[in-house]
Amino acid sequence: MADHSHVQSQSASAGSEVEQIYSRPVTAIFIILGGLVALVLSLALSVSFGAMDIKFTMVWEAVFHFNSGLKEHQVIRELRLPRVLGCMLVGSAFAVAGAVMQGMTRNPLADSGLLGLNSGAGLALALCFAFAPGLSYPYIILFSFIGAAVSTIVVVGLSASVRGGLTPTRMVLAGVTLSALLTALSEGIALYFRIGQQLAFWYAGGVAGIRWEQLKIMFPLVAITLIGAMVLSRSITMLSLGEEVSKGLGLRTGPVKLAGVIIVIMLAGAAVSVAGAVSFIGLLVPHFARKLVGVDYKWIIPTSAVLGALLVVLADLAARMVNPPFETPIGTMIAVIGVPFFLYLANKEKREL
Repeated sequence: MADHSHVQSQSASAGSEVEQIYSRPVTAIFIILGGLVALVLSLALSVSFGAMDIKFTMVWEAVFHFNSGLKEHQVIRELRLPRVLGCMLVGSAFAVAGAVMQGMTRNPLADSGLLGLNSGAGLALALCFAFAPGLSYPYIILFSFIGAAVSTIVVVGLSASVRGGLTPTRMVLAGVTLSALLTALSEGIALYFRIGQQLAFWYAGGVAGIRWEQLKIMFPLVAITLIGAMVLSRSITMLSLGEEVSKGLGLRTGPVKLAGVIIVIMLAGAAVSVAGAVSFIGLLVPHFARKLVGVDYKWIIPTSAVLGALLVVLADLAARMVNPPFETPIGTMIAVIGVPFFLYLANKEKREL
């Protein structure tokens, strides 16, 4: 009877904690709608700006009244549209992957780049370029998933193998260490097989090479996975409250964590295979989303998706404006913001060392 009453009191306290979740649904709806409007305007501006500046009216005609005989229409349809749509998908994928990781691990430093997913996918791509240079894009995505999955398993295993288990700082340290190792291996492969130029573009983070054939595979994959993240959002909110609280509410934490890891691997793997090693999106965006809309992942995930897409589209536009006609790598643009922010968060977490 005592055990039964203890379980009941634990469930009651867990339930009351869930009811007290800090959330701003009205603010979230406003940010999502405003972000979508800003995203559409940013997409139009990004398509118009480049080595060849094109008027908005020409962009409209190229999208809705395509004329293959016009050079401007060909540039818009074949180069700029897939590029900016790819930026949108990459930003959403990285941001939501970071949000899911941070919620599941209760780790504000969680990010696919910091925890080794990007470098794992990078090593897989280096092996593809070296041993199967003509590999089609679907197989490149598949190997990116495998590389990201293996690196995730290694980071979690290393972090959990020491006394005290998983902590935010241990996961970051394990991720950074593994990333350094995998990056060194990738660079060694690049030197030996003379594929340095291909990998250099990928490591810098580039979206200039995105084409429609890649988007045809990436779009449904990212869309389905984002829906899966939304379905899992309530469970992620429970996990973010702590293991004991989520178990007290009857949540089966094992299957939820497994589903969350699969979602993260699919999102990060797809984004990395297209845009390269762009870090800090999954660190920055979910953190700001939580500050704006509260800690309910029903709102954090869609807010992160919209803000992540907007960030990458604007970063790509800025990368083309810094030193025209040359392009600054998009990864560099985001790192300029991300590195100081990471140092700030790491300083807050130093007490866990």
